[in-house]
Amino acid sequence: MRSKILILIAIILWSCKSNDLDKSDSQSTSFNIEKDLLLVQYDCKTDVDDLHTLAAFITLISNPNFLKINYYAVAGTYGIQDGLYIPPNALFQLAFGDNWSDAHENRKSAVEQVKVKIIATLENEGAIWIAEAGQSDFTAELLRSIQADLPEINTTQNIHVVQHSDWNEKVTSPEHLQFVKNNADYHKIPDGNVVGNGTPGFRSPDYSNWKDKIKNPELLEIWELAIELSNKYNGKEGRYNNEAISKGGLDFSDLSEVCWILGIQDIKDTEHFFNLYSN
Repeated sequence: MRSKILILIAIILWSCKSNDLDKSDSQSTSFNIEKDLLLVQYDCKTDVDDLHTLAAFITLISNPNFLKINYYAVAGTYGIQDGLYIPPNALFQLAFGDNWSDAHENRKSAVEQVKVKIIATLENEGAIWIAEAGQSDFTAELLRSIQADLPEINTTQNIHVVQHSDWNEKVTSPEHLQFVKNNADYHKIPDGNVVGNGTPGFRSPDYSNWKDKIKNPELLEIWELAIELSNKYNGKEGRYNNEAISKGGLDFSDLSEVCWILGIQDIKDTEHFFNLYSN
């Protein structure tokens, strides 16, 4: 009799555990293209790689597999680093139209504009995915504003933040970085500057034949402006000198975060990216 009771208890405990696992599995952490919002945040200070990353992002989401993605861009999401800003507005306007905010010009207004997008997504039972092509300071302000307006929202479950760079973390205000880690689902992924570490390596000083790959005239115009602006500002007036770009190559290493979010982190490098998505 005692053994039967123990068996029954074991079955009940296993059942409870199984239900918990099912519940956990149903709360998917993968990007839902039907409901979720992808925020791409660019610091644009003081490395010009963000300009290449923007062009690569537009190239990626122009692919038929990703045309339905709901996304929004933000410029000027920098932290405490030194150096001059890289004026990206002409490129942002060309690439995104009105689908972006300027946090460099007015951070408070940008937070409010982005928050409108976030609330609409959350009301539709979607999640927020933030690809930080820069630091976490803007994200921290955004999280605080959401928590103030929507205290019932569990931001650690609904807002996912993806960062790939040690340097970006180091030049984020320490209190802001800790706040984001404590109040969002924070993911630190392998650096997108390196090939073969688990995410795509998109820093390629020897790759220059992007013009041979891009056939869409609108994408070509975006790439040409991105290259023109990056050459204009790279290393100028004390700005960071991106050697891959100064050698005539490309650097869109921050796109590794978007690839991770979309589940396509098996892309090897820049050449592989263009072979897959340039047309």
